[in-house]
Amino acid sequence: MSSKFYPRSIVCLTEESVEVLSLIGRLDLVKGVSAFVKRPEEALQIPKVSYFTSSNLEKIVDLKPDLVLGFSDIQKDIAKDLIGLGLNVFIANHRSIEGILDYVMMLSSLVGERQAGIDLVDRLNRKMDQIQNLVKSINHKPRVYFEEWDDPMISAIQWVSEIIELAGGNDIFHDRSKGVLAKDRFVSSAEIVELNPEVIIGCWCGKKVNLNHFKSRENWSGIDAIQKSMIYEVEPEIFLQPGPAPILDGLDRLYHILHTRN
Repeated sequence: MSSKFYPRSIVCLTEESVEVLSLIGRLDLVKGVSAFVKRPEEALQIPKVSYFTSSNLEKIVDLKPDLVLGFSDIQKDIAKDLIGLGLNVFIANHRSIEGILDYVMMLSSLVGERQAGIDLVDRLNRKMDQIQNLVKSINHKPRVYFEEWDDPMISAIQWVSEIIELAGGNDIFHDRSKGVLAKDRFVSSAEIVELNPEVIIGCWCGKKVNLNHFKSRENWSGIDAIQKSMIYEVEPEIFLQPGPAPILDGLDRLYHILHTRN
């Protein structure tokens, strides 16, 4: 089918759409990206037009995109402004691994690369199967506290919680991970102390994690993870991206953290 029926110029307001398009061989369509994009390396050369909660509308319009891609209700105001300027906008709002796989297929189909999308989903499923096979031989699943933000303290979003479970961990706030809004995942220091995680993972979106800060929190000195120095920082561009990265790279990283002792 002729390419004129598909977008030929795309602006990506978040990172996951850039990586999906790259993995299906269509990074050439991307004309503008988020300032936070780090994957793939080639995307660093593409003009930066957006942050997560704000965008340079004039710069986006000047790029004359056929389609603008974003993520979550947090970008609804940006989407509204861009639609008001006459642009086509698609905002994904998934929260789970299943949602990530669905997103890959939707975006691939949207740009006329359905088979490449099927191949990528197959690759992601194989990666998850590979990790699950490794986890089968592990008897103990360590209790994990994954922190997305420190003030207020926010625990893992659903796809991260699912990645932790797949990698052989036990997310202490797994039930709370299904909350749609960030405030649904607010947690208290007292709760964390009571649940006594064996591993603490910091992944603060937009700033570097201060690992020593965990050790200085009131009443945290008795937590297993603190006593055994099982405190780690992981990359937001991998774990907080609602795309392929948490599966392709995040699973290996978590498996190593949870089951390898240096």
